[in-house]
Amino acid sequence: MLDANRYKCCYCGAYVSVCPTCSSMELMETWIEVSQGCKDCSVCTKICPVGALEAEV
Repeated sequence: MLDANRYKCCYCGAYVSVCPTCSSMELMETWIEVSQGCKDCSVCTKICPVGALEAEV
């Protein structure tokens, strides 16, 4: 599963353009919500400019 650190997140939404299942993540008012639809592909972790998205081990 993906871990979204909302204290690091700058809410840029960069993951939306690279995530093959971007419907699994939603940018809420002040945090990122990761749903069960996440396929753990980790593409978004590579594109996040502030390192707010991390794959849980």
